[in-house]
Amino acid sequence: MNQFLQLRRILAFLFLVTVNAINAQEVTGTVKDETGPLPGVSVVVKGTTTGTTTDFDGNYTVTANNGDVLIFSYVGYDTQEITVTGPKLNVSLKSGVALDEVILVGSRNPARTATDTPVPVDVIDISELTSAGPQVNLNQILNFVAPSFTSNTQTISDGTDHIDPASLRGLGPDQVLVLINGKRRHNSSLVNVNGTFGRGSVGTDLNAIPSGAIKRLEVLRDGAAAQYGSDAIAGVINIVLDSSVNELTLNMTTGANFSKNANGQTGGVDGETINISANYGIPLGTNGGFINLTGDFDFRDSYNRMKEWEGDVFNLYNTVERFANADGYDIANLLDDDVDDVIQYGNQAGLGLSQTATKEELQAILSADNTEAELAARGLVRSDFNMRVGQSEVRGGRFFGNLSLPIDDQGTELYSFAGISSRKGNSAGFYRLPNQSRTYTPAYINGFLPEINSTITDQSFAVGIKGKVNDWNVDLSNSWGKNEFLYVIGNTYNASMQNASPFTFDAGGFSFAQNTVNLDINKFHDDILNGLNVAFGAEYRLEKYEIYAGEEASYGQYTAAGELIKTSTQVAAQDFFGEARPGGSQVFPGFRPTNELSRGRNSVAAYFDLEADFSETFLASFATRYENYSDFGSTINFKLAGRLKASENVNIRAAVNTGFRAPSLHQLNYNSVSTIFVDGIAQEVGTFSNDSKVANLLGIPALKEETSRSVSFGVTAKIPDANLSITADAYFVAIDDRVVYTGTFEPQTEADGSYTDDANEELANLLTQANASGAAFFANAIDTESKGLDIVITHKADIGTNGRLVTDLSGTLSKTKRVGDIKASNVLENAGLVETYFDESSRIYLEEAVPRTKVNLTNNYTVNKFNLFLRNVYFGPVSEATNTVANQQEFSSKIVTDLSFGYQATDALTLTIGANNLFDIYPDRAIEANRSSGRFDWSRRSQQFGIGGRFLFARLSFKL
Repeated sequence: MNQFLQLRRILAFLFLVTVNAINAQEVTGTVKDETGPLPGVSVVVKGTTTGTTTDFDGNYTVTANNGDVLIFSYVGYDTQEITVTGPKLNVSLKSGVALDEVILVGSRNPARTATDTPVPVDVIDISELTSAGPQVNLNQILNFVAPSFTSNTQTISDGTDHIDPASLRGLGPDQVLVLINGKRRHNSSLVNVNGTFGRGSVGTDLNAIPSGAIKRLEVLRDGAAAQYGSDAIAGVINIVLDSSVNELTLNMTTGANFSKNANGQTGGVDGETINISANYGIPLGTNGGFINLTGDFDFRDSYNRMKEWEGDVFNLYNTVERFANADGYDIANLLDDDVDDVIQYGNQAGLGLSQTATKEELQAILSADNTEAELAARGLVRSDFNMRVGQSEVRGGRFFGNLSLPIDDQGTELYSFAGISSRKGNSAGFYRLPNQSRTYTPAYINGFLPEINSTITDQSFAVGIKGKVNDWNVDLSNSWGKNEFLYVIGNTYNASMQNASPFTFDAGGFSFAQNTVNLDINKFHDDILNGLNVAFGAEYRLEKYEIYAGEEASYGQYTAAGELIKTSTQVAAQDFFGEARPGGSQVFPGFRPTNELSRGRNSVAAYFDLEADFSETFLASFATRYENYSDFGSTINFKLAGRLKASENVNIRAAVNTGFRAPSLHQLNYNSVSTIFVDGIAQEVGTFSNDSKVANLLGIPALKEETSRSVSFGVTAKIPDANLSITADAYFVAIDDRVVYTGTFEPQTEADGSYTDDANEELANLLTQANASGAAFFANAIDTESKGLDIVITHKADIGTNGRLVTDLSGTLSKTKRVGDIKASNVLENAGLVETYFDESSRIYLEEAVPRTKVNLTNNYTVNKFNLFLRNVYFGPVSEATNTVANQQEFSSKIVTDLSFGYQATDALTLTIGANNLFDIYPDRAIEANRSSGRFDWSRRSQQFGIGGRFLFARLSFKL
């Protein structure tokens, strides 16, 4: 019966949309400036969400009534409002200031422009950047153009090598909300637990969205949880998809690193990339409908910035193995307690071993280093044992579609957008050296470099209908998305299986799915005050997180007899020196059946939003949102913002708000064992959920939501005579109960090796069963404060008859710090483990691992058929994330220069060549204490702009 009632309500809604719609007409025209037609101009019916953009010839078609007001806006031009008096309306725009494009975030007023909003919003033209700039993936585009945004490719960090964590205003990857066409985008299924910025967080995979499908980006730099819900503490990134028609855009970009430190610092060329992107739109019907389709493919080769391994490689036992192997002997037999063969081949090697030596005596002798002699004897060099420190290999394809279909001539519109992407990544971990118990030398006599092969698939689909019901704009939509991450570990080994181990393992994976239903209603009253926009709505969201187990060999540790270890009394297979062989696939142990799970939750939300122009000079807005989660309860948040027009060209704006972020399903439920290197020491660290027995023993409390309070104050100014605009915004964000990933807890022992109490003995048993030596958790461990200043200056100048120069100067200064005491339980305090709960490396990741200062100066000069693009980006200092305070090296600030030249060979073909990091700038080299015996000449934990060096590219762009 309930389903029947819901169906009746939906049918009644659709009936009202049709019956109450007002008769309209098609208004057509051409938009030009002083040089000719303008493509891409926004045309919106004032007070509604109905609108379109001009095509390549400046033509547009929009449904409107006589008496309606059309708003024409375009970046770099003065906005015009013109009343419709008939079916034909041509417009000439005058060069003005930037950022006057109608936006979709920051205000629910459907006709608000970026400089009129009470909060800061950046509008970024992606088509211009993908045409002239070096970067083609979305994370890197934003990293070099939006100063408050930070994202870098990571290295030696498991799955995070293939999904770049991103930050807005120095906050976490999970504290910025991503929208597509104003609808919530699902998160990645990956939770970052390795040594990178954003450790312990879950972000959104922006690289699953092809840049060729994007018309523009809107970056709201202010807390917006009261408007959009969880994750919007730092702000919102809204991706507006392309809606152009009758135009084929094809971009082919190829490039590589031409750097002094390429190819293991020998110099030359590496890291080749290629990207092919195509976009085409087809008009649908006669009322401005369209379907816009984008497909792209890219390949990114790996590169290595490690020069050579400087530590030990071989011991004398490896020398014995070499002689035995050369004699055709099965060196697996050397592991037997019968040591006669070890003595025999040791003496063949000239070691002078006693014929009566015991195994214990041989262990002491044969553990001695013999690296240099073995390298010479085997014809090897130290660089043969290098890791792959740098960019991982990625190959992928994406397809996106954007559809709008007016279903009558009264403005009712059916819309949809969808996307699918698949990426395969290949990265490597730490080299497993032949003198380590991790290496089963009968299988890899010279050790091996294990590889992580990932398959990342992302799917999304949204559909909605919008129109008018009794003069109210009504938008009903459903958005669904799923991200899946699967692991295959190759060129590796389960050392505890000895000869029985395979070389490739299915290690399992995880997925995250989200479905969101939205009902949004608004109306703009131009007869109340100087304009009043009323908006309200509701949201229902379902989420599901799953972990898939890998094959047994990928996670199991085995005895010498080949039995799977299930109890702490069983002893793992050992190497010759009596060291236990680790289990699982080396570099990334697979998920166990005990890790496998499927968890879901739902949330219900309602919001109310008012924005009023009390006069021509004063605007104020108020928003509140109630949200209830099935797994931790409810929250209500508020936002109050205002804008004062101090003069015709100067605005003063301010906002105060509260916010929240619900702990993700990943953070609530993720559990696994990973090989994590802390200050160069390998540990098998188990991540345990907060409701586990391990968490209970250590006094780790249940997760709850983060809450925030923020304030922003800014000034916007236009100088029309100089075609100049300036915005400056200061902000302060306080976050309570921030979720972090803890340090590693280990069982506490006495001097004689016994456990300090029964709880620690039980903890040791639980860790043994999980094949882990330590435990880590997600916890609401700290409170933080962030403050900063964002400045954006835009200038446009006509030079000569046909020359135009657009200059953007933008910068951010920010600082995030922990405040107050670490929020540890009494159990942790009594055990003296507070500093482990939130350790020094966690503090660095939070406060100093990404630049707190970033400044961007971009110049784009166009004259006739030529284009010159010049950009300089200043990246401020960062610090090395390590628990050893003496080694927390500061890496100094750097300036990276991008330069490109474009030539329009024909009306359809443009050729562009250029460089990212033209002068081959690198971060400071690591001090000796942080180099890990030559592994890391540059930090892998704290990055400013990557370690790729100079990147040269060439691009062919077709527009037909």
